[in-house]
Amino acid sequence: MVVANGKTQPEMDPVNTTIVTLTRFLTEEQVKHTEATGDFTLLCHALQFSFKSIAYYIRRATLVNLTGLAGSSNTTGDDQKKLDVISNDLFIEAMRSSGKCSLLVSEEEENVIFFKDSQHARYAVACDPIDGSSNLDAGVSVGTIFAVHKLAEGSTGTLGDILKPGTELVAAGFTMYGASTQLVLTMSGGSVNGFTLDIGLGEFILTHPDMRLPRQRAIYSVNEGNSLYWEDNVNAYFNSLKEAQEDGKPYSARYIGSMVADAYRTLLYGGVFAYPADKKNPKGKLRILYECAPMAMVFENAGGQAVDSKMRRMMEVVPENIHDKSGIFMGSYDEIEKIKSFHK
Repeated sequence: MVVANGKTQPEMDPVNTTIVTLTRFLTEEQVKHTEATGDFTLLCHALQFSFKSIAYYIRRATLVNLTGLAGSSNTTGDDQKKLDVISNDLFIEAMRSSGKCSLLVSEEEENVIFFKDSQHARYAVACDPIDGSSNLDAGVSVGTIFAVHKLAEGSTGTLGDILKPGTELVAAGFTMYGASTQLVLTMSGGSVNGFTLDIGLGEFILTHPDMRLPRQRAIYSVNEGNSLYWEDNVNAYFNSLKEAQEDGKPYSARYIGSMVADAYRTLLYGGVFAYPADKKNPKGKLRILYECAPMAMVFENAGGQAVDSKMRRMMEVVPENIHDKSGIFMGSYDEIEKIKSFHK
């Protein structure tokens, strides 16, 4: 407490002048690599601009009539929302104008988009512009998932530069648009870092450095409405979670229905998120390139695991086409080990 003019007043909290913005973070990471050209940093600046733009339109969606369906379906058969279309267009233009992206795969586009004007671009990007868009009109958290590959030496941009397993990823992550806008970013062989968008500054601020998953946690996240179609071992696993565990309590169920939101909660608190393949969708429902692989990279770099429905390491699964699908289990290390035990 301080005394001013004879009155006692509360002390002011000191102002933080050592804020680490995403821009500063990327610049400092670039300095660590003497071979860096700055191209990847510039690509990331274009990515963060698209995230800020999408966040802006989502915040204003109800006010400016951007809710509801656009009247068409995307290449995977999902009904497109107006914001799906806008976000996809924003993402395409951000990648095109960056000059560092040679080709782009989007959930909303049937074919690969090649940026022929970017002759010296060295990167290929895959994205789901708005994951969980069916929840948009209800104000539930949705997000963007992205994955970055580097072109093969001498390549000018081909399909082969993007049809790679997650082990070849240069960077990956997701942005969640909810009560606040959260960006989770990881790079090959690096840690996982979380940023929060400060609307006043217009900057992503590092708020969750070096994110690590708890090794185990009694929380599971899955759409149990599909249990009728699950294989017996999948049903056996989830039924086991409803029984008393060593502490006498069953697991807690937490399911939002937006992969990004469920993944972010699992990343923070631990547990397991699952969207297994089933009799209705034998290959699974989630897309490998721009949902499963980037999420797997995030979870592995945070100390967790991610496997497909055949218990293969998700990062090693090679997509057969740009919209190829897979089942997935991802979460705390020990929780995934428990899942594996039911599939032996």
